[in-house]
Amino acid sequence: MKKMKIAVLAGGNSAERDVSWASGCKISNALADSGYAVALLDVWLGVELNGKTAGELFLARPEYRDYAFQVPRTPPNLEELKSRRSPHCAGYFGPNVLDVCRAADVVFIALHGAAGENGQLQATLGLLEIPFTGSDFAGCVVAMDKHLAKRQMRSAGQRTADWLYYQRCEDIDEETVREKIGFPCAVKPPRGGSSIGISLPQNAGEFREAVQKAVSADAGGSDGDILIEKYIQGREFCVGILDGKALPPIEIIPRYGWFDYESKYQSERTNEVCPAEITDELTAALQAAALAVHKALHLGFYSRVDFKVDSAGTFYCLEANTLPGMTPTSLLPQEAAAAGIPYEQLCDMIAKDAIRRRSEKASN
Repeated sequence: MKKMKIAVLAGGNSAERDVSWASGCKISNALADSGYAVALLDVWLGVELNGKTAGELFLARPEYRDYAFQVPRTPPNLEELKSRRSPHCAGYFGPNVLDVCRAADVVFIALHGAAGENGQLQATLGLLEIPFTGSDFAGCVVAMDKHLAKRQMRSAGQRTADWLYYQRCEDIDEETVREKIGFPCAVKPPRGGSSIGISLPQNAGEFREAVQKAVSADAGGSDGDILIEKYIQGREFCVGILDGKALPPIEIIPRYGWFDYESKYQSERTNEVCPAEITDELTAALQAAALAVHKALHLGFYSRVDFKVDSAGTFYCLEANTLPGMTPTSLLPQEAAAAGIPYEQLCDMIAKDAIRRRSEKASN
């Protein structure tokens, strides 16, 4: 029997490429364990065919060999990455990537940040009629842009922290920031991820440094715009959405400071409790809010929605992630495991949703 071919897209050219490659390696291994023929591709660096056809790059067990990658403590050097790319290669896609995607039955998107998560990749694959996993381009566009997403949340009646948005850092009025937001606050690139470029300034001096850090961060296609958000002191939770249902919440407890890039990807720096040790009432409220945000942003088969809960028990939505981390120890897979869905099954479910949608489209 012919095996279903899945191309797993990972890597990319954003500051989250290392996180993406870790996800892609684990997803590929799990899909191979489920009986698929798999090709793992770095979407930015591409792949050499070496005399093979694109379809011959897909391998199933026993020919398939596992990949492994550990996320370093600091984001990647993107200038060094550019130097490794073929000088004859232009645009986002590396050599032969689209040819391999066309040869696949489904593309499993394991990218984080920038073009992989902001809808550009999804729009490209859609125009080429290449089936892919996750949300469509419209949902990705809105969810990736924190300013747009927060507006959509508010209009859907969901609570999110007060914020100010400036298209240029030169337009920032510090007096307005002090009066409407106050210190401490959160200063963010509007379209970043993995906490890259985010700072929590405690005063005006730190605030100016935070603005420059956010603008200079290569965290998802910054255009020099800035989001300044009221800081919510409290506990942090995430709720995954899978196939229209909310998973058990997980609580993130950093051992040092806050949940920054290093804390997210170095296990010794963070405690993660799943299911979260909270009341049934708070669990149900967070799950209902996560599902409402997922629907308000028109997201697809799966997502992860992040919250802060203050000392009074009031919760605020921070953001929604269309392509959350997907190693077995990432937040969404931990929640799925708590719901009785092991990692291999989770990857299989996501792939099968894309296969189902491809079949439905072909029959219309």
